[in-house]
Amino acid sequence: MLREIMELPVEDKIFYAVLVFSWTVYLWEAYLAFRQRRIYRSTMHVPTELGKIMDSETFEKSRLYQLDKSNFGFWSGLYSETEGTLILLLGGIPFLWRISGTVTARFGLGPEYEISQSLVFLMLATLFSALTGLPWSLYNTFVIEEKHGFNQQTLGFFLRDALKKFAVTQCILLPVTSLLLYIIKIGGDYFFIYAWLFTLIVSLVLVTIYADYIAPLFDKFTPLPEGELKSDIESMAKSISFPLTKIYVVEGSKRSSHSNAYFYGFFKNKRIVLFDTLLEDYSPLNKGGEGEQKDESEASSDESKLKPKNKKQGCSNLEVLAVLGHELGHWKLGHTVKNIVISQMNSFLCFFLFAALIGRRELFLAFGFHDSQPTLIGLMIIFQFIFSPYNEDPHRTTAEQLLSFCLTVLSRRFEFQADAFARGLGRSAELYSALIKLNKDNLGFPVADWLFSMWHYSHPPLLERLRALTGPKQD
Repeated sequence: MLREIMELPVEDKIFYAVLVFSWTVYLWEAYLAFRQRRIYRSTMHVPTELGKIMDSETFEKSRLYQLDKSNFGFWSGLYSETEGTLILLLGGIPFLWRISGTVTARFGLGPEYEISQSLVFLMLATLFSALTGLPWSLYNTFVIEEKHGFNQQTLGFFLRDALKKFAVTQCILLPVTSLLLYIIKIGGDYFFIYAWLFTLIVSLVLVTIYADYIAPLFDKFTPLPEGELKSDIESMAKSISFPLTKIYVVEGSKRSSHSNAYFYGFFKNKRIVLFDTLLEDYSPLNKGGEGEQKDESEASSDESKLKPKNKKQGCSNLEVLAVLGHELGHWKLGHTVKNIVISQMNSFLCFFLFAALIGRRELFLAFGFHDSQPTLIGLMIIFQFIFSPYNEDPHRTTAEQLLSFCLTVLSRRFEFQADAFARGLGRSAELYSALIKLNKDNLGFPVADWLFSMWHYSHPPLLERLRALTGPKQD
């Protein structure tokens, strides 16, 4: 058997190695998820050490929610892996490339117009992905999230939002890809440097404009009203020299009752964004304050279905300040810059290796390209398949490999440091209570399998963070 494998052509070895690795990764992920599901099924009662911070009702709700999500993740992951395998085995990639060539030929564009054919290929591939992923997204939103009280969307709103996301994605993806392909083609021997610089500029521009021009296409952003909370946020920002220019509240409640907060911007132009579901006195999901938000709720009744909760959602003003103290700690401690530097070093390395591999004809033969070596296909093969053991995307449901695992470990360290920074601002007690509230509001399950937690959790488990906040201060 081994001898027969060794006698296979190089392109066949590459192809089967990709398939074997992909399924190895899937089985590893499935094993980790199985370990965690076993925790969900066996931990029926609140552990003693959690008795003071979580009641039995919330514990059971979070257990059932996370169990449903895990079961859903198993089946959606199995489908995704099976679909990807069939696409490779049945020659789906070269088939779609030929379809793209047929489309461009109808407009009088021959094979020499490779970039045009690449854009058609990309559009068809993303359309296929969106259509095959739609049933899973619908089930997740209108069955799982709905069942556990998080979904606030109607079907019409969801579908309009999906169409809008697809259109905006194409408006960004197609021009950027065409320019990247053009740079690679005309860049000469050092094209990888120019390609890397181009992607760096694009990523910085997108980060800068996202909350001002892209996100408002999907959600309503309003300035935080004048008052005690705004004054306190500005004072805290000033005390650590954070160049705050604006504070927004985003209407996240029309989609989900999950909550969040973040900051963005470069240099002296920083903005803070708070989800309305984070603010106890602002969230329309709470029963209080109905008079002020009645008109707005009625005006958007065809888009969302705000469902008041029996218990107040969100954090008090002091707790919001503690959460922002944590977020600003990431900025003050240089975590954001460090992550950007690591990301760009990795990006440069990937483009350098891409430059070394793009001329290897056997890579294209392995995936069914016998007569041509399109640059876009080369990018897909090398970045998605050849680099996958090293550079798997940490936000995907498939494996987090070498780099992303290291980033996960680093992220947990950064989270502890940001908590310690908030503690240094005198916000320890408020952050302690805020973490408990946010865990309850989002139905986070506080018990985790050690291996699943180590591999997946970019944030430390709740108990570890609470212990660090109440324990002795560390450097």
